[in-house]
Amino acid sequence: MKMRKVVSAMLVAAMATGMVAGCGSSSDSKSDKKDAKGKVYYLNFKPEQDEQWQDLAKEYTKETGVDVTVLTAASGEYEKTLKSEMAKSNAPTLFQVNGPVGLASWKDYCYDLKDSDVAKQLTSDDFALMDGDKMSGIAYVIESYGIIYNKELLKKAGYSADDITNFDSFKKVVEDITANKDKLGFSAFTSAGMDGSSDWRFKTHLANLPIYYEYKDEGIDNTDAIKGTYLDNYRQIWDLYINNATCKPTELSTKTADDATADFVTGDAVFYQNGTWEYNNIKDVGDDNLGILPIYIGVEGEEDQGICTGTENYWCVNSKASEDDIQATLDFMNWCVTSDDGVKAMCKDMGFTIPFKKNMKSDNVLVNEANKYTEDGKTPVSWNFSTMPSEEWKNGVGSALTSYAADPTDANWAKVTTAFVDGWAKEAAAAK
Repeated sequence: MKMRKVVSAMLVAAMATGMVAGCGSSSDSKSDKKDAKGKVYYLNFKPEQDEQWQDLAKEYTKETGVDVTVLTAASGEYEKTLKSEMAKSNAPTLFQVNGPVGLASWKDYCYDLKDSDVAKQLTSDDFALMDGDKMSGIAYVIESYGIIYNKELLKKAGYSADDITNFDSFKKVVEDITANKDKLGFSAFTSAGMDGSSDWRFKTHLANLPIYYEYKDEGIDNTDAIKGTYLDNYRQIWDLYINNATCKPTELSTKTADDATADFVTGDAVFYQNGTWEYNNIKDVGDDNLGILPIYIGVEGEEDQGICTGTENYWCVNSKASEDDIQATLDFMNWCVTSDDGVKAMCKDMGFTIPFKKNMKSDNVLVNEANKYTEDGKTPVSWNFSTMPSEEWKNGVGSALTSYAADPTDANWAKVTTAFVDGWAKEAAAAK
């Protein structure tokens, strides 16, 4: 399937460059301060890397004299913020879309990056987001997500990652921890919060699993009519999350991303569904204690499954900006992926695996653990959620999941199925 081949290419390219690449040369991108023209306004998608982007912007301005402003959207609010900022006279010159569906809304604002210097730094054409012959976006980070776990707590519970190879074995470990949580002093899962800061983990990232397996069966990488073949599997992993956590299922509607992070960092829970981007927020647990597992949902052959790996982060340059601002933005992007300071900030400080020639081996233990699954021959799960038809679809699924958690009946799960299948067809049709 095309999508799976793309993800495999991503991993091979990124890992290979990480093994051999050194730091970039800062002389590659230095500009003469006297000749500095234009400005850069970056609308950042990632709240967890806001501080690093602010620092990098200041460093670039110090080195080149070019003014760089970074505004970071709140978690789950990027599209709303982008619409608001794009309507202003001083609009972002650099923004992001999440893939083909996101691009559909903003393609008229995307400068063609095909002949840019930053495009020449890509390790594979698979990292370019194309709109026909136009290169509308460039991926700037490859990420992975799964079930992050605390090795020390898992060991205290009497298990190791070797005991978890599929859904059934995972369920056994989780329910045993719950049965003994008072004695152990911790729960199996962090809260599966459905507040807006956290619900994307389940209505988007967890929902990717049933989509991935359906696409795999059908030999496709997109559809206008999802069948929902694996929604029973979606239900059983969701049940496992909400019934073996630090809080009651009825409390999930108000639980936030910060609540889940706190559950994990303070040692109140063993397992935490999230991704490599969360490393800086949880590294106090200690690198020796951090691991990541695939998300198993009970599909035949999942023992050979790796971590969910891909990208939904594509840089786009605002074609409506002035020529000077466009050039300043292209220069900034290239500096980020070729200079000593830029590459170090992205690969080390932000913990990214970047799809560019000067990628460095990550200090992020979650990145390296995720890569090991691929090195061991496991098949990474591709990121198919970029094909979800709309934000409205995600919100419908999220609302239904929340209602089900509060009252987990067959009737309420039927509403999840309706939101997933009928909602998909409705939103896909509306987008045409």
